[in-house]
Amino acid sequence: MILVALGANLPGPWGGPKEGLRAALEQFSNYGLRVEAVSPFYQTAAVTPYAQPDFVNAVARISVAYSPNELLAQLHRIEAAFGRVRTQRWAERTLDLDLLDFDSVVQPDTGSNHLVLPHPRLALRAFVLVPLADVAPSWRHPISGQNAAEMLKSLPESEKQGVRQLL
Repeated sequence: MILVALGANLPGPWGGPKEGLRAALEQFSNYGLRVEAVSPFYQTAAVTPYAQPDFVNAVARISVAYSPNELLAQLHRIEAAFGRVRTQRWAERTLDLDLLDFDSVVQPDTGSNHLVLPHPRLALRAFVLVPLADVAPSWRHPISGQNAAEMLKSLPESEKQGVRQLL
């Protein structure tokens, strides 16, 4: 199972962040990514050291004929096509695509590797775990063995309450 988190908190020519996520998902096939399922969209407060607009978040289950590193390169190409410029950590963005898991591969941070799998902070983020539980309820973290619901249960209630499903 391959899982990708999507997020945005800036508008673009396609409209607001919600429309941006929809437009990005429509472009996945042009980059060799087949969307199998998408969670509902959620509005969440930005988790940054400074104020910025709320995010729209989702998780997609996809299939690809790429290696994990090739997929990451494709995700970065899609972000760039949607105006993502990496200026500083935690900056506002038109599109953020994070590879959460790639068929349960465990790839540690080696210092020279830019891709760590599974995503190192996914178990700490309600804005990832809530949509992840929607789109892949049977998925288990390849290191802890916990599913998204179990990881979500360990987070503070205040973090979970800040994740609101959009209609």
